[in-house]
Amino acid sequence: MDKPRRVINATAPIRICDLGGWTDTWFAETGAVFNIGVYPYAEVQIYVRETQSDSPRIVIHAENYHESYAIDPHKIAYDRHPLLEASIDIMNLPNNLSFEINLYSRAPGGCSTGTSAAITTALLGALDLLTPGRRTPHEIARLAHRVETEKLGLQCGIQDQICSAHGGICFIEMYQYPLASVSNILVSDSVWWELERRLVLVYLGRSHSSSEVHGRVIERLESKNADKSVLEPLRQAAVDGKNAAYAGDFNALGAAMIRNTEAQGALHPKLVSEEARAVIEVARRYGAVGWKVNGAGGEGGSLTILCDAEGEHKRKFIEAVPSVDLAFQVIPTYLSRIGLRRWEVCE
Repeated sequence: MDKPRRVINATAPIRICDLGGWTDTWFAETGAVFNIGVYPYAEVQIYVRETQSDSPRIVIHAENYHESYAIDPHKIAYDRHPLLEASIDIMNLPNNLSFEINLYSRAPGGCSTGTSAAITTALLGALDLLTPGRRTPHEIARLAHRVETEKLGLQCGIQDQICSAHGGICFIEMYQYPLASVSNILVSDSVWWELERRLVLVYLGRSHSSSEVHGRVIERLESKNADKSVLEPLRQAAVDGKNAAYAGDFNALGAAMIRNTEAQGALHPKLVSEEARAVIEVARRYGAVGWKVNGAGGEGGSLTILCDAEGEHKRKFIEAVPSVDLAFQVIPTYLSRIGLRRWEVCE
């Protein structure tokens, strides 16, 4: 009789409304970030079997890209999907097992919602079930950050991986890059439900493409004797967002979102694109109390909109989004009370 097939599952949320982004970086040194973990989440399934000499050790199915390929764990090249390949490379996987890895995300790539970090966190969390011991979610987040910075040499803050690992409403205090403490902001069900009802995620129709702008900002902030006081309004927005969430004060949360977006524009005007400003004007027309350009900002990507108490206003705003640009779309979201989830079944 054949042995039951082991199937490992893992999911991790994306993040929106990241107040204090840019302060979770190496050049900021210290920082504060408030963000919110939401579904749609990233999904990973790993089918595990005993290694056989006539079949590849590792096969990756990147479902969103309709692409499947085999890799040799002893000669991993970061040439197809570097984040996936580097995540596998960083793990000490047992030689007697072979894996088929399927990865999928409902959120568009390049949405500025930490989708890549969610995929990496879910993948590492799943692979961790195959190695001795067990990493905590916070350790998985740290490992996911190392994949981007150490394995791939990318500029990368710490907030995306932390939110995917912890979920919920996060307040992150980075006391010495990349070390940070994380607190989940616990609110009443009524505040949670109302926040979930009011939030809208608007995708601007294309992946954010702003490496040149980001490079200019980083060059400015890492230069000798750089004036880093421009980051202080971002840190303060994170603290204000945390306090507003605890108080259940949606107008105060919206005001913190707006101040953060203005502070992003102060780093570089192109971090708040003309596309984003057009959506903001429509949101303002329908009574929205807050808006935040997600992630670092730039062309493409997405915005988080915080609507007012009138449900009709939110629905009219959603109906009006395509009138700005037919490529723009509203992505349904639900607040994620927890972060990384992983479990194993046998078939």
